[in-house]
Amino acid sequence: MLKRLNQAMDHIEDRLDGEIDTGELARIAMTSEYHFRRLFSALAGMPLSEYVRRRRLTVAGAEVLAGQRTLLDVAVRYGYTSGEAFARAFRAVHGVGPGEARRTGAALRSQPRMSFRLVVEGSTSMRYRVVEKEAFHLVGRKARVPLVHEGVNPAIAEFIRSIGQETALRIHRLSDQEPEGIVSACDDLDPSRAEGTELDYWHAALTRAAPPEDLDSLLVPAGTWAVFESTGPFPEALQHLWRDVFTEWFPSNPYQSRPGPEILRTRPTETGDMTDAVLWIPIERTEPGNR
Repeated sequence: MLKRLNQAMDHIEDRLDGEIDTGELARIAMTSEYHFRRLFSALAGMPLSEYVRRRRLTVAGAEVLAGQRTLLDVAVRYGYTSGEAFARAFRAVHGVGPGEARRTGAALRSQPRMSFRLVVEGSTSMRYRVVEKEAFHLVGRKARVPLVHEGVNPAIAEFIRSIGQETALRIHRLSDQEPEGIVSACDDLDPSRAEGTELDYWHAALTRAAPPEDLDSLLVPAGTWAVFESTGPFPEALQHLWRDVFTEWFPSNPYQSRPGPEILRTRPTETGDMTDAVLWIPIERTEPGNR
């Protein structure tokens, strides 16, 4: 899979001055576009779109300094419809406008070409199981919140505080399957998974029963799920678990992610200073030749 990811990176380099089709990149990597975006973001630490933008403005910066093309020609070559739009993007990356950079020979920032390689560590192992699950309803309360990569998410904390104790008890009583009790679920995330993009956050339970009309609900189709277990400090251990699933487990196993809510059930340990977590990720199997 790493070989095909690097072939996709080569494809990007060959087309920095043209159209880059994410679907084509996914085909080169022999995975779905949905999974490719998420896998790239987890491995690279930035959304695919941001990487492409930085690479384009890196090579555009070299052409600006070379002085062999007009600034408008450079702008158009790298996909900008006007000199003003190019100047704004250029300044956002390099900290200086293209005209000033050309006049003064200013120092510019460079986004290196990215490649992926295997680092063998073997210091940790991941506990997981694969579960075939029938369709169910996710029932509870839902809010649209920004994505926070590290630390407590203030919007989620405030949302949970706003749910009354009586409502929370009703939600808990609806649970009739794994994962039991009240869970957290994230759905409808931006494919880039960039910090600050929005997602649907659920404080809910899983049930086969028809959902009450006064609660939010989502029908989740039958499918395959990977279930991961972890114990550690809250919320760092949970956020690292999500990261490790996409940076370590998916590249090493014949599965890819599929659309659907990512479900997390947490419980404090007996000592109270750690959290036991179970994370359910919707997956689908890939053919051996597509990895």
